[in-house]
Amino acid sequence: MNNKEKLIKKIQDKSAVIGVVGLGYVGLPLAVEKAKAGYTVVGFDVQEEKVDAVNQGHNYIGDVVDEELSNLVKQKKLQATIDYSMIKKVDAVAICVPTPLDLYKQPDISYVVSSTKSVAKYLHEGMLVVLESTTYPGTTEEVLKPILEETGLKCGEDFFLAFSPERVDPGNKIYKTKNTPKVVGGVTKDCTEVAAELYREVLAGDVYTVSSPAVAEMEKILENTFRNINIGLVNEMAILCKRMGIDVWEVIDAAKTKPYGFMAFYPGPGLGGHCIPLDPFYLEWKAKEYDYHTKLIEASGEINDRMPEFVVDNAIKILNSRKKAMNGSKVLLLGLAYKNDIDDYRESPSFKVIEHLEENGAEVLVNDPYCPKSKYRGKIYYSVDWEDVIDDADLVIITTNHSCYDYEQIVERAKVVYDTRNATKDVVNNREKIYKL
Repeated sequence: MNNKEKLIKKIQDKSAVIGVVGLGYVGLPLAVEKAKAGYTVVGFDVQEEKVDAVNQGHNYIGDVVDEELSNLVKQKKLQATIDYSMIKKVDAVAICVPTPLDLYKQPDISYVVSSTKSVAKYLHEGMLVVLESTTYPGTTEEVLKPILEETGLKCGEDFFLAFSPERVDPGNKIYKTKNTPKVVGGVTKDCTEVAAELYREVLAGDVYTVSSPAVAEMEKILENTFRNINIGLVNEMAILCKRMGIDVWEVIDAAKTKPYGFMAFYPGPGLGGHCIPLDPFYLEWKAKEYDYHTKLIEASGEINDRMPEFVVDNAIKILNSRKKAMNGSKVLLLGLAYKNDIDDYRESPSFKVIEHLEENGAEVLVNDPYCPKSKYRGKIYYSVDWEDVIDDADLVIITTNHSCYDYEQIVERAKVVYDTRNATKDVVNNREKIYKL
């Protein structure tokens, strides 16, 4: 048998050892699913606290079931380590590390490069490497392939390389890692077949193969750029509706009665999460290499980036209407997570709202039951009990619509509420206290 046939056999009989580099929001759920599918899984991470937590069976990711993780560790189907030399024992490895933007909003793929170099040190014949980190089209073939081939092994023959974009929606009650359809694009046809076979053995969702890693990389960028642009559109509608005295939420509810040709998106205080605010910049950066200017993407980015400031401008007007200045006012902000009912506050617009509030002299208190302690630009934010401070607050701003909040009581006790998420739509009493985005 050749290398491809040997590896597929190992994948099918579950004797393959699987590695996952990066044990964050993408890597840990993926490692758990691979272990649940019957494989022995080794997770790699540079953060010792994550490694220790996994080895103790302690979960730190919302979409992972605590008991499942604990049982897999006890059964020795899943272990974690900071020792990358253990990669020499694995048959397939997925790279799931962060791909942030730098200060100039250009792609920072340093984590991908360093992880690939760590894998290359222990790359062996018959091994599969899959990049899952979101990145610009061309990364797999232009960056990873040369690093791995410096070992003398040839891609498509001695080892296999593919890109398969992560699709993680924290807090989604229906679609998890297990049942979300997977896209796979390999450097060669054999690379695609081997990677797709592994995902078919692990996941319940469909596995859709494409002709190259670049197609799979661009597909992921398209997914999130689509959302970014549509959110930018609805945020611009919210700004215009505010000037025209029209309730944008009522407009959206009316529009979504159309059974075709319309998909509802909702405005808010800005974009959050690791993907939607960042991914379009990867495409914008790459497009310049081809002498193309992504005007629509840039326009939506400008609108979305402006939303935290728009929120604070409106907050100032709300206080002014009550003969109160923002300077010296106490503002209670409800919600630090970037979306409801999760503990993920990466890129959350709430922090930018806080910055603008403080720049205007406000004393800001924050509450988020999912984020008791959070860090932004070196500053630590502790969640206070909103029931203890709401009576003294001059303004309450709802920035995350957590379902656990008692909105009836919040509106009843608050002096005035600025709702940026339409969280109070079902509140019947004291509507005169509520201002909406």
